[in-house]
Amino acid sequence: MEPADQLAVVSLSRDLTAGYRWTSGRVELPNDGCYISRMRNGIGVSPGVAVGKAYCIHQIFVNPDTRRLEGQETTAELSKYENARDLTAADLQALQAKVKAQVGPEEASIFAVHESILRDPAFTDKVRRWIADEHQTAQAALHRLLNEYTSLFARTKDNYLRERVNDVRDVVVRISAHLSEVLLPESDLDVGPLIVVADELLPSQAVALGDIEVKAIVTQAGSQTSHAAIIARSRGIPAVSGVRGILRQVNNGDTLVVDGRSGKVVVRPNAETESAYRKLEREFFDLKDELVANRDSPALTGDGEAIELQANINNLADTRAAIAMGGSGVGLYRTEYLFLDHPSVPDEEEQLTTYCDIINAAPGKSVTIRTLDIGGDKTVPYLGHDHAEANPFMGWRSIRLSFEHPEFFHTQIRAILRAAGEVEDASVKLLFPMVTTLEEMNRLRSMVRRVCRHLDEENKTYRKVPIGMMLEVPAAAISIDSMLHVVDYISIGSNDLVQYLMAADRDNPKVSHLCQPLAPPVLRVLANVIRSCRRGQKPVTLCGEMAGQPRAFVVLLAMGLRSFSMSPAFIPSIKELASHVTDEDCKRILRKALSLRTTANVNRYLGEELQQIAPGLSILDTI
Repeated sequence: MEPADQLAVVSLSRDLTAGYRWTSGRVELPNDGCYISRMRNGIGVSPGVAVGKAYCIHQIFVNPDTRRLEGQETTAELSKYENARDLTAADLQALQAKVKAQVGPEEASIFAVHESILRDPAFTDKVRRWIADEHQTAQAALHRLLNEYTSLFARTKDNYLRERVNDVRDVVVRISAHLSEVLLPESDLDVGPLIVVADELLPSQAVALGDIEVKAIVTQAGSQTSHAAIIARSRGIPAVSGVRGILRQVNNGDTLVVDGRSGKVVVRPNAETESAYRKLEREFFDLKDELVANRDSPALTGDGEAIELQANINNLADTRAAIAMGGSGVGLYRTEYLFLDHPSVPDEEEQLTTYCDIINAAPGKSVTIRTLDIGGDKTVPYLGHDHAEANPFMGWRSIRLSFEHPEFFHTQIRAILRAAGEVEDASVKLLFPMVTTLEEMNRLRSMVRRVCRHLDEENKTYRKVPIGMMLEVPAAAISIDSMLHVVDYISIGSNDLVQYLMAADRDNPKVSHLCQPLAPPVLRVLANVIRSCRRGQKPVTLCGEMAGQPRAFVVLLAMGLRSFSMSPAFIPSIKELASHVTDEDCKRILRKALSLRTTANVNRYLGEELQQIAPGLSILDTI
């Protein structure tokens, strides 16, 4: 049994008229009956309750299809595979040419390697044989091939050879994408919205989900700030991470209960347990619908002080959600998703069109555009990420990578400045991620000046915009006072700041418990940064996931922060919460919170305060 397993005794009433109650994040049931059910514990990362059918992702969107082909289907399946293979070859050739022209020959060489894998007889002959002789579908044959190569490469002691399995995986996924543009659930899952169960959802995998209607997310790895958590919160759906071994216990089509507040997942609940949670699910969605009614109301504290609630977005759909939820603007546009979702390198005109569309769709045409934040767990092969790093989150990423590809970086800055000039009445800000030193910020400003000179020489329409730095590296937080004079504003990226301060990878389940935004060292650093920005009269926003978490929001408001950017789905609840918090509350909360010495004590105290201030919103808080 997994360590997180427990046999949960759920007391069920034989009298169905007795009803159920929501109490402190649990289903409280009358205890005149007993049913033994498998319940798994994880980390509640996005609040709410969902009941639905499981859709398990066992590999990176390569379908382990077990359907056997009929005799007459084999020829058509071989033809389908050959067509997908030809399209993949054309993709790789086009990518190689485009990356060579826009980035450089060394970075483009990875696609030549991928093409050689694609054309390797040992690779493709096996797929053909399994389709023709064993009547497997092309998707199933690719899944089998990937497993075989993964096992083979895992046995070698040569690090270089072990890394080559990623190249094989990339080729397999490309072919698979042409076989099925969007990997939809299997035909026997004709049940509506699904609960995605995966090891972890990386950004590129999230893109591949396409238009599947996801009701909740459960992952084996991850934490409060993992990408699965961020994706779930951006969609306003419940999620639980860190449920080890769940993929071995759940099959496609199994009924699951996901309680994103308490971090519980119930596998194959009995009818009465399912009914109890479905009632809570309806209450959760009713509350969300009720809160959305405040979309046109101003965001004010309990004393009537105005605050700014903006949205974090990845794409145009998120921008529309920001308006629907009553956001005042886009406080963080993550441009890397444009690159992750693009089959090649988006050129200047493509980027310009996308940025203009985002600005035009944003509330008040107000958008803070962050430059490419690739690296860590977000990689694109045409920027040289074909080799693994021992510590990718602390390595060659974000502006460090951009400095090494100045022409590529200049193209993005040009497109952003041009978009700011193209859209009438636009309010655009330029944000640079992972700035560590004053020297880096000076270099970035110099690059922007150079781009402006080139645009002037070409008579291109553009607009100079405020330039900010994302504060997420402890070195920058410590030296904040010496950096304020070279920026127009500060945007605090709490997700990375927390993991760097605590020296713990937020996606590593063995240490993710350390990545707590309410840890006393984190609160002290944030209080100092906010105090320094207010003293230096520099606007400061927090755009990490803390902004949308009720307990964290309360203490950030107490620190004097008045500008927040969050997943659009959380804007209505945070607006409602803010209306209950007074200046007197802030003074009391800040004094007490900063005096506490352990994360557990801070968490407990803020939970108690939240219950006192806005008891009706406790269902939207994660425990």
